[in-house]
Amino acid sequence: MAEIIKIPQTKVPIRNRKRVAAYARVSVDKGEALESLATQISYYSQKIQQNPQWQYVGVYADEGISGTGFKGRNEMKRLLDDCKKGKIDIILTKSISRFARNTVDLLSTVRRLREIGVAIHFERENIYSLSSDGELMLSILASYAQEESRSTSENIKWSIRKRYANGEFQGYSMYGYEWTGERFKIIPHEAEAIRFMYQAFVDGMTMTQISKALAEKGIFNRKGKPFGQTSIGRIFDQEKYRGFSILQRTFVENHITHQKKLNKGELPKYVVQNTHPRIISEELHKKLEDERKRRRECGVVQWKSATVFTRKIECGTCRATYTFSSRESPLGDSPFQQGFYLCSTKRKDGVKSCNSKNLPLYTLKQICCRILGPLANAPEDSPFQDSWVEDLVEKIIVHPATITFLLKSGEEITTKWKNTASRDYKAFMRALVKEHASHPDNEEQQ
Repeated sequence: MAEIIKIPQTKVPIRNRKRVAAYARVSVDKGEALESLATQISYYSQKIQQNPQWQYVGVYADEGISGTGFKGRNEMKRLLDDCKKGKIDIILTKSISRFARNTVDLLSTVRRLREIGVAIHFERENIYSLSSDGELMLSILASYAQEESRSTSENIKWSIRKRYANGEFQGYSMYGYEWTGERFKIIPHEAEAIRFMYQAFVDGMTMTQISKALAEKGIFNRKGKPFGQTSIGRIFDQEKYRGFSILQRTFVENHITHQKKLNKGELPKYVVQNTHPRIISEELHKKLEDERKRRRECGVVQWKSATVFTRKIECGTCRATYTFSSRESPLGDSPFQQGFYLCSTKRKDGVKSCNSKNLPLYTLKQICCRILGPLANAPEDSPFQDSWVEDLVEKIIVHPATITFLLKSGEEITTKWKNTASRDYKAFMRALVKEHASHPDNEEQQ
């Protein structure tokens, strides 16, 4: 009788198994239901785990993101990062268009992954990126995918522009209104907040003051955060609060980058009347625009209130006006750093255009106390007074090392200056710490 010897089944050692991940994506642009993403995830999870030579790493999936670029595709970025960390050997994906329609992005990514030994298998095209002819086939097929994306983009643009020309637009979320499905309806408390912003600005409040006043009233944006200066400015620029809409303010120039560009005449704009119930009257809007114009002409930056120095400070280097900036300082909200004046040429075009020095408000007031105080017969230790500048000064010219006061009397006074705000602040803090340490109550506690 023949002897039978059973040879047990050998399992592939785990150390030799390829670490495999999959990438999936659905595009809302094509009207695909997000349920298809779940189907792809399930399909790849089973496919990888059923292969004894593969070790399952996971499925990386992006929802509703365009394939023409990697911007916003967080799962794609995570996948590439894991590849760089050596966690993945093979990537499975449905097709080239699922991975990337941008030929440049596709090929550069494939090459980077090839350098670290990671392969991509495109199932529909049956292309393996590490094969000898893989890159050539990818280049050809990706070009077709990119052209398909361009064609789709142009069709969508044509459809949108056709609707604009007919005065049509879709409903959307906007502060002050709600979309009922057929028309916009005013939200009373939000409309009241918008009217308050307009009137407060007309009455002379700054953007910062308006934001603070709204917060004190318990009025915040829809995310529950205070209204910032930029948000308030956009509300002032929004024509829809006056009952009409301007269509095609912006457009997407490139189907790959998807970046919006301000329409400066490249395409027609369309003004459509009576698209929204009116919140702001034409009279209030005109008052707001007049106030904006007045502040611009005063040289006031970012809608700051005019001060006694407004339009009086001139750059000795390029003769441009100095304007105020309230930029935050590492010195904090102290009397030594309350903002500074700087040359408007330097502000706009940088240091190369004008090498003038910034003039802290603290330093300017100290100089005024020293120069103008005696002229106004003020006591030696008198704090700065606005009236000194209003009554005595015609112009202040700032040079890198000197400041010249042109007085209304015709006299000129030049004095040396340097920024001592930081030095004085540190001295103040040292004195404060020393005083605190020597206080009797503190000594008892120690």
